[in-house]
Amino acid sequence: FIQMLRSAKKRDVLQLLRRAPEEMLPFIVEAAVAAQSVASLAALSDFLDFSKEPKSLPEKFLYAAAFSPRPSGELLRLVLDKLDGKVLAPEVQETGIVAIGSLVSKLCQQKLCELQVVKRGTETILRGLQAAEEESEVVIYLLALGNAALPETIPTLLDHAEEGPTTITSTAISALQRFPAQHISSKVKRAMRRIFHEKRKSYEKTCRLAAAEILLDNEPSPMDVINILLATNEMETEAATFLLLKVQNSLRANHHPARKIMKDIMRDPRINNYNFFSKTGISSSFSGPLTVTQDLLSTFGLDLLFLEGGFLRKSVSDFSLLSSGQRLHAAQVTVEAQGMESMVGENVLEGEEEPELMAGMSAIFFDVQLRPIVFFRGYTDLMAKVLLSSGEPTSVVKGNFLLMDHHQVIHLQSGLQVAIKLQGGLGLDISADMDVSVWEQELKTSINTRGSLAIDFQAELDAPFLQATLRSQTEVETSIQFDTMLRFSGSPVLMCLQLREENVPYR
Repeated sequence: FIQMLRSAKKRDVLQLLRRAPEEMLPFIVEAAVAAQSVASLAALSDFLDFSKEPKSLPEKFLYAAAFSPRPSGELLRLVLDKLDGKVLAPEVQETGIVAIGSLVSKLCQQKLCELQVVKRGTETILRGLQAAEEESEVVIYLLALGNAALPETIPTLLDHAEEGPTTITSTAISALQRFPAQHISSKVKRAMRRIFHEKRKSYEKTCRLAAAEILLDNEPSPMDVINILLATNEMETEAATFLLLKVQNSLRANHHPARKIMKDIMRDPRINNYNFFSKTGISSSFSGPLTVTQDLLSTFGLDLLFLEGGFLRKSVSDFSLLSSGQRLHAAQVTVEAQGMESMVGENVLEGEEEPELMAGMSAIFFDVQLRPIVFFRGYTDLMAKVLLSSGEPTSVVKGNFLLMDHHQVIHLQSGLQVAIKLQGGLGLDISADMDVSVWEQELKTSINTRGSLAIDFQAELDAPFLQATLRSQTEVETSIQFDTMLRFSGSPVLMCLQLREENVPYR
């Protein structure tokens, strides 16, 4: 369908969009974005009206643009023009901002950072961040900077990490975690030390732990590792348990940049002893390999951070690919619940700000940060969701995206030439649900991820006396469901975690 659209004229694509049945429209919009021909982009420009209902169509367009493997400057210009100076639905506006960040990053990877439209995209994010007044707005612009991963924006992220309230500090540190090791400079590390060791002010535990992770994951100095380990003696049980498990994980992982330093430090009995490593919290951190080949390492990680009373504060499940020193977040889903202490009668630690009651989720797929989903914010909102719950899960992202699009002509020594075409498409459907029962005193969360990947490879030899074509098609489907159930009617709080994976058909 994409190949057909690439050879179509603007009027044909526009006619197709206008006459298509409603249920087919999203698919055609996604294919037109993937085609990225002058005609298909011009047709989309005429057809899409962001101010009209339904909001789902502009969102489909924006996510398809964000996932585009090799976007053009014209695609970024179209996104910017559609968002510029218009009053839009919050979902569309937020999706558009994170999409701009992704497009800027991918154009810079193609050595197109100097294009005027790329500079305009970067300025749009930075201007929006400066003008943002609401905390939720600031968060979206920081996520866009994380998607863009431009080294020149690191000072801005550091300012927000050190000076902002908890949500903004946490988002800014998460954005910094997405930068490659060469950009985590001594200045960044000094700021992370100040946050972890609370030199200027108190920080919430998730912010301190994220700062420690940056220090541990980016060529740490022996002194940093020792200071982090020593600090666990002063931390509450759950945070200390989580951090010590992170250190132990890095010792087990052959690919971890800190492994050698950790091994050297562990030879010191003053550090490697029962007093340090006997913390008895229920928080956990695990990571291990799924596939190991000569060129590729794929890993799965699951972090669970609990509050002292047994309430889940944050869970992160992560599937990553590592190859030639590069890391790709294939999928990372984070579920957070804060301010729950007051519901179970816990006190906030001295010096920490009282967190707002909130639960939400954010996801990264193929290095693209999606718009975060908020299940509820504040006690009134929670009660409204409990009483008016539709029982329908919230859709996080749903659509078809082109992930690979490669065309190359190889000249053989014989004088003949071979044309190689490779295309890969991803169908993705992620939904999340949170159900709170005040009467039963139960909290349930469910994340359902369904995906299918199709790869089409073709090699064609075309000569006056010989024609040969080699073609291969691969398809794989998978479905993973992650459920948590929490009962806080008694003490200790009871929790059940369940990860279900259906059979994976591979053709």
